Amino acid sequence: MKKSVIAGLCAMALSASAFAMHCPADMKKIDEALAKNPALTAEQMMEVKKLRADGEALHKAGKHQESVDTLAKAMKMLNIGM
Repeated sequence: MKKSVIAGLCAMALSASAFAMHCPADMKKIDEALAKNPALTAEQMMEVKKLRADGEALHKAGKHQESVDTLAKAMKMLNIGM
């Protein structure tokens, strides 16, 4: 019983750090795509930039799953593979 609890806690800790490392990589992909002047309307560009900024703010607040989800929306708009 003790081992399974410890294993569960370790898995949770590792998954949290995995999400934390995922956010900066996604932000970098978005930044690289934006630098290539994608074919988006002005409205779409504003939305992508907002999602990118929101994703970074969530990452800094420690809300990594929310950050990953938010950045994924921007990546989808930019047709970036995840």
